[in-house]
Amino acid sequence: MGNKPLTFRLIAGVDEVGRGPLVGDVVTAAVILDPLNAIEGLTDSKKLSEKKREQLFSIIKERALSWSIGRASPLEIDELNILHATMLAMQRAVGALHIQPDFVRVDGNRCPNWRYESEAIVKGDLLHAEISAASILAKVTRDLEMVTLDQSYPEYGFARHKGYPTKQHILALEQHGPIKQHRFSFKPVQLAAATR
Repeated sequence: MGNKPLTFRLIAGVDEVGRGPLVGDVVTAAVILDPLNAIEGLTDSKKLSEKKREQLFSIIKERALSWSIGRASPLEIDELNILHATMLAMQRAVGALHIQPDFVRVDGNRCPNWRYESEAIVKGDLLHAEISAASILAKVTRDLEMVTLDQSYPEYGFARHKGYPTKQHILALEQHGPIKQHRFSFKPVQLAAATR
């Protein structure tokens, strides 16, 4: 009898970034890590320095068995609400994986309504490497998009606050009004649009 090949379950980790900001897409990532090629230093992206996140971002893309980014636009967020838009972005991320997972772990307290066997795990990005990897991919992707948006609209300070409702962002909204990438269903944007 020959040796049986090693078999393991393909587990995807899923996380989102960008539910709280007033501008831009909500971005999700799905990652299936290679159990035979572990990546050191994975944890919740918010606990890592920007430099460390960017280093891990490259390593994850290189070593993961499969990874993908999903998103929902500000228009979809306004039409669906942020929760449903996030679930849609998660479905898109997992659906875009070139290897389909056997099981999906989602950071948070709910999973999208999909065909995958899955589990929602609060603080999953601290507990499971594949969710940590997804949180890093999603955060670096969205942060880079905010830096790019900042180049077109420097008066809003997107590179600094990444679209979150900081004092600087609210003040810029009051002074300049919203841009088309803002989420018009979010109260501070509604208020700024109403006074234009």
